[in-house]
Formats: sequence, C-alpha cells, structure tokens
Amino acid sequence: MRKFKFTINGNQYETEIINCDDNVAEIEVNGTVFTVEIDKAIKTTKTPKLVRQVAVPSTDVHPSVAKTASPTAPKGAGSIKSPLPGVILEVFVKEGDTVKMGQKLLMLEAMKMENNIEADKTGKVLQILKGKGDSVMEGDVLIIIGE
Repeated sequence: MRKFKFTINGNQYETEIINCDDNVAEIEVNGTVFTVEIDKAIKTTKTPKLVRQVAVPSTDVHPSVAKTASPTAPKGAGSIKSPLPGVILEVFVKEGDTVKMGQKLLMLEAMKMENNIEADKTGKVLQILKGKGDSVMEGDVLIIIGE
C-alpha cells in the first residue's frame, strides 16, 4: 500500500502498510510483519458531489419554447429574437424588404464578438424593433417577418 522510511534514535526503519481494515493494520518493518491496533478508527474521506440546477436565463418564461421559428414550421408571421445579450452594430434590412431564409438581417456584438443574425424563414420584414446601437437582452424580439 504505502511505504515509509523512519530514523529513530539513529536507527533506520523501512516500513510498508500492507493492509488496513477498520482499526487493525498489517505493517511490515524491515522485513518483519506486525499486526497493530490503531486507537482511532480510520475514516475514509468522501469527495463531495456538486449538484447544480439547470441554469435558465431570466428572459425565458418557458425554457422549452424555441427562441426562433423552425424552418419546418408553418409559414406566417414570426419573430427573430436575440440569441445573446449584446449591442446591435448594423441592420442590413429595412421594413418592407423581402428576405430569404439564411439572409443576414443584422449584426450583434456579444461578448466582444460579432454575430450575424440570419432570417430563419422567407418573408417580408414587417417591423424592425431594434436599431443600430441599441442594447438587447437574450430573447428580445429584434425583427418581425411575415408573408
């Protein structure tokens, strides 16, 4: 198990703990095996287990609801929401423009990175709710796209 070297009154001792059950241990000292009884019972330390709750952003009323419409969803009015908190750097469309799925709508600076926000459906830009320089939070509606 574990080996130790001791010097007691000028004498060197090489020891090895062979087995340790409860408060009885088998120890080999310079080749001779001894069974010794320990005054205190040895307690094994357990590593604590960290349990964390699932973090849900405060902007999500229902975490199971998607932030944007899926491409297979029925066509119609839909909203483009901010995936992260940040600042709008540029808006590439204006109200009344027709957009295609995957077209770049605006650029969002979040965590010192520029993120392109793209259309998730084909349609007409009905309303632009946030403009250049606006601060947005995660889940804020940025643009509404419709038929």
